[in-house]
Parts: sequence; structure tokens; C-alpha cells
Amino acid sequence: MNEIVFRLGLVSLFNDISTEMLYPITPIFLTVVLGASMASVGWIEGFSEFLASLLKVYFGQWSDTIGERRPFVIAGYSLSTIARPLIGLAQSWPFVFFARAFDRLGKAVRGAPRDALLADSVEKKSLGRAFGWHRGMDSLGAVLGPLLALVLLKEDGHHLRLIYFLSAIPALIAVLLVFSVRERRRAGQSAQNSLASQPTVQEPRLKKAQARLRIKNLPVQFQKYLIALGVFSLANSSDAFLLLKMKSVGVSLTGVILLYGFYNVFYSVTSPWLGHLSDRLGRKQVLIFGFVLFACVYLGFTRASSPLAFSGLLAVYGIYMGATEGVGKAWAIDLVASEFKGAALGFRGMVTGLCGLIASVSAGLIWDHFGSSGPFMYGAVGAAISCVLLLFVRSPGNMSEGIL
Repeated sequence: MNEIVFRLGLVSLFNDISTEMLYPITPIFLTVVLGASMASVGWIEGFSEFLASLLKVYFGQWSDTIGERRPFVIAGYSLSTIARPLIGLAQSWPFVFFARAFDRLGKAVRGAPRDALLADSVEKKSLGRAFGWHRGMDSLGAVLGPLLALVLLKEDGHHLRLIYFLSAIPALIAVLLVFSVRERRRAGQSAQNSLASQPTVQEPRLKKAQARLRIKNLPVQFQKYLIALGVFSLANSSDAFLLLKMKSVGVSLTGVILLYGFYNVFYSVTSPWLGHLSDRLGRKQVLIFGFVLFACVYLGFTRASSPLAFSGLLAVYGIYMGATEGVGKAWAIDLVASEFKGAALGFRGMVTGLCGLIASVSAGLIWDHFGSSGPFMYGAVGAAISCVLLLFVRSPGNMSEGIL
């Protein structure tokens, strides 16, 4: 395993332990301890993700322009580490609103540059395996975090603030590990940096950097990919609706958290393997397979009512995540020139984030007006449409790969 890939995987492991320690308790903390309404909870989560989505392109493109990734990764993880324990000090929900926005700002700063750093460290033929390993470690943290939160809740269930302070420990470990990552110098970077100081070269370079911020200047196949991904994201609402569905049919809070961890086990185990499979079989085939699984799971959620049924569906859902998250990032990089990696990943994050926000708002409205099965039927239909759109995206080096 490449050393940079391995260390970034460890960074994500500890950071996600910190993040997922808080995932199951934040709604309780907001509503029970701080007295926030459900509308306030939705506004806090929605705006924070909206902010992160808008800024991902900016920081991804900035890292492309200066040819540096590591400073953004360090800054991003540091901001999130500071933000999480601040929530534990909150006496009202508006304070949590600003702290969560600060946390998501950290995600925006590090997201695209970190993924570009990961891509810079391996050959293109190994991108799927590298992203699969990274997502696998990330989702392993999503298994350990909720379990740790359950232990702490059992020991001290009336003092939720303590968990926010303790979550800073694994987050701080993640930051320290980032400092051990050494950025691999890319071919031609030294020459580019030396030329950058010359006035004759600086102006064209600035114009090129400005052009990177426009989707229409990126390859047509990448644009088609973003359209297909956007359609899917418009149907892919927050996983909170999966948890709410289980809770609404009588699954206990402890049971919901355990089932959430169970899903992440399958995500963690399958992500490296499916990422490696995409290196050999092709990104499109694996991604379509994942979207089909998503549609099947969402259809299943329209009828499921027992913990056993949910466990089976969430196991498949974990495989879907393993087949799409890392593979989708690898394919985005495949579809653009190497100097556009950060911008491409930023655009991908922006599209999925903004469309995901719309999806979650829509899912809530559909649930209120048509019942709890509505959002999942809507999601299954959207996934089916996106599968058709993906058939028209062709990968570079294999342009005969059109409709299967």
C-alpha cells in the first residue's frame, strides 16, 4: 500500500470516529438540551452542507493553481477539530448553527485538495483501489464512532456535552497524522513554480486558473458525468431519512445506532475491493451497479418494518456506498486533465452537495404529504434515470465505451 494513501486513510479513520461519535446524539442535544425545533435542526444541517458545497470548487481550484495540497488538508482538519468541542459549550441553537458551519468550512477547505493529493500519489490505473481504501478507512471510523458514543451514553447518558469534548481527541490525532503526510512532487512542478515568477508567464497562467472555475471549460464527458450524478443526487436524500424510517416503525434508538454501524461495516469491507474492481472492470460498470443497488434498497424501505429486514437492506446499502463514493471520485479524475484534479473534485462535490440539499428538502415535503414511503419511491426512480444517463458517458482511453 502506498504510504501517502495509507496515512490519509488513517487520518480519515480518526476524523470519522470523531464525526460519527456526534452523529446520533446531535439531534437529541439540539432538541432536548437546547430546546431547538425540528425546523431549526433542518436549517442547521442544510445550511452547513450548502456552505461546504459552494466552497469546495474554490479550494479545489486554488490547490490546482498553486500546485500545493497539503496546507489545505491541514487547515481543513484543524478547523473541524476546533469546531466540534465548541458545540459542547453551546447554550442556544444559534451557537450550534455557527459551530456547524465552521466545521463544514473545514470540510470544504480539505475535501477536494485531499482527494487530489490522494490521486497525485498513485498511478491512474490504481485510482479506484486508492479511493476504495480511503473510503473503507473512513467508513470504519463510522462504525467505531457510534459504538463509542453508545458506550459513553450508557455511562453518562445525561451529560451529552461530554461527548462533544471527547470527540476532539480522535480529531486531534487525525490532525497530527496529517503533518506526517509528505506531498509527492508532481512532474514538471519545479519548472512551473520557477516560471510562475516571470511576468511573461504569469498572465496566461492566471487566465488559465480563472477558466478552471467554469464547468463549460471542462471536458464534455465530465459534464455528462456531472449531469448524471446531479440527477442521482437530486433523488439521494440524507441518510437521516433512513434512520427516521426505522425509528417510525418502532426500532429503538439503540437499535437504530447499531443498525447504522452495521451498514458501515459493509461499506468499510466492500469499498477497497470494489474500488480495485473498478480499476480492472471500469468505473462506469461499477457505478451503475451501485446505483441499481441503491434503487433496490430504497424500494425495500417502502415495505420494510422489522429490524431483520432493515439489517438486510442496510447491508446492501453499504455495498452500494462501497461501489459509488470512492469510484465516483476516481472517475471524475479520469475524465479531466491532471492539472484540473482539484477543480474537478470540487465541481463534483458542489453538484452532489447542492442537489443533495434539494433532495433532502424534497424528501421531507414528500414524507409530510404522502407518507414515509414517498421519499424512497422518489429516490428509486431518480436512481434508475441516472443509470440511463451514465450509459452515455465515455471514459478516456476507451471511447468505444458508450451504451453497454
